Formats: sequence, C-alpha cells, structure tokens
Amino acid sequence: MTLLFQMVIPLIIALVALYAMTRRVDVYSALVQGAGEGLGVLIKIVPAMIALLTAVYMLRASGVLEALGQLLAPLLTKLGVPPETVGLLLVRPVSGNAALGVGAELITAYGPDSAIGRTAAVMLGSTETTFYTIAVYFGAAGVNRSRYALPAALCADVAAFLAAAWAVRVCFG
Repeated sequence: MTLLFQMVIPLIIALVALYAMTRRVDVYSALVQGAGEGLGVLIKIVPAMIALLTAVYMLRASGVLEALGQLLAPLLTKLGVPPETVGLLLVRPVSGNAALGVGAELITAYGPDSAIGRTAAVMLGSTETTFYTIAVYFGAAGVNRSRYALPAALCADVAAFLAAAWAVRVCFG
C-alpha cells in the first residue's frame, strides 16, 4: 500500500506525458516553456513578497504586535478566542512563515494538547495569508485594483479565526 502512495505523483506525471505524446505535443518543449513562464511570474511577485516579509519582521521586532495583543485581549476574551493567540491573528493574514513561527511558539509554550495550542493549530489550518495571496495572484495577473477582494478575504479570515476557537471549544471542551 505504501509503495502505491509513493508512486501516485510519478504515475500521474507519466500518464500526462503519455497523453500529450499521443496528441503529438512536444512534452519537453512544453515543460521548458512552462518553466520559463513560471520564472516570469516569480520575478513579478518577489518584490511584493520581500516587502511583506520585511513589514512583518519589523512589526514583530518593534513590539507593535505585542502592544496590539494587549489592547485586543479584552475583546478576544469576550468572543471566546484565547488572548494568547492575538499574535497569530495579526500575523497570519500577512505572512505564513511568521504565522508558523508564532504558532510554534504558542504550542511550545502551552503544549499541543492545550486549548491555546489546539486553537493555534486550527487557526493555522483554516486561514489564509491574505495579503500575500492577493499580492501574488493579483501581481501575476496584472490586476492593479483589488476592489472588494481584500475586505472580503479579511472578513473570511475573521470568520475562520472565530470558527476555529469555537470548534476547539466544542470538540475539546
């Protein structure tokens, strides 16, 4: 059974290549062309990624995230969200790497089976790096105005954070 799971991706790639060859497609040229287009997209999105990561690390190092956490703690408590997760709430929409770091710190500090550790894990799995995603996809597509995409995505993040805290309370007490 394990061998079958290990072979799924290579089999899919082989089947796609065989199908393309039956359609008389030059598979190698198509692969090289696709890789070239991928590098073009990478060149377009790297500046936005660098700017976002720099901003996150500056906010974290300056103590702004910690101050915001203390400010939001009373509201979060009323909503049933552990106040200790505020750093995760603020960082997750901006940077996945920083959010994983915050989540790992929470799990290390409070334990993986604690309400805070479980809530952090569910939040990491149920939310998106909104600003990064919008910057990458809109930058790659050449979209200059996001209009309602950002507010809608941030509302979805808030709903996911609240749902994560609720789900952990319901499932684990």
